[in-house]
Amino acid sequence: MCGRFANDAKIDELIQEFVAEGGDYRDWRPQFSIAPTEVVPIVRERKNSETGEVRRSVDPAVWNFRPSFMKESKRPQFNTRIETVATNGLWKGAFASSRCLVPMRGYYEWTGEPGSKQAWFLHGEQPLLAAAGIYTARKVGDEWEVSTSIITREARDASGEVHDRMPVFLDRDAWDDYLAPVKLDDAGKAEMIELMTAESERVASSISNYEVDRRVNNSRAVDPADPTLIEPLD
Repeated sequence: MCGRFANDAKIDELIQEFVAEGGDYRDWRPQFSIAPTEVVPIVRERKNSETGEVRRSVDPAVWNFRPSFMKESKRPQFNTRIETVATNGLWKGAFASSRCLVPMRGYYEWTGEPGSKQAWFLHGEQPLLAAAGIYTARKVGDEWEVSTSIITREARDASGEVHDRMPVFLDRDAWDDYLAPVKLDDAGKAEMIELMTAESERVASSISNYEVDRRVNNSRAVDPADPTLIEPLD
């Protein structure tokens, strides 16, 4: 799973990395401890119905997938399994037509027994990873709220040493296909799952991990802007 992650990139860095337009998330600030239900940057493409122009942007989204048809739930929906994203009624509509990338520096996992769990930070070779995600929008009052979920898969390589699940990470050569604002039919969904599986296998081989201070265990007690949260233990 992915229950906490870090994204220390500034908005201009995200726009440059993903070759996106500005979007409307200028108040984003780098964070080293992001928990479910917080607002995070996502990268998505949308097509103008009148001009046909496709626009890629960096936009804010609540990390808690909440489509308009979903009833109130006390449990945040922040992860989606690749095994069911194309078939489960909660996810399949968004997977067909509303795919996004969730940028991150890396993510946290824990080992050990409750009360004494050791925190680990998992990261790639480059400063930014791109996790496959889905998004949806619903009306909240007079405003539209976008929400997102990160797609996960069975862990591989170093990630599997810490936890049995990991985000589906996509390399740059898959971004265009994944983000394309086209509605996938059943065959298209199957092809996309194959692409995601192959790409994430390749990226998984580049993931490394190290132990970090256990104070990151308590998201309410730490400063999410503190860069020492991702520093390795001696």
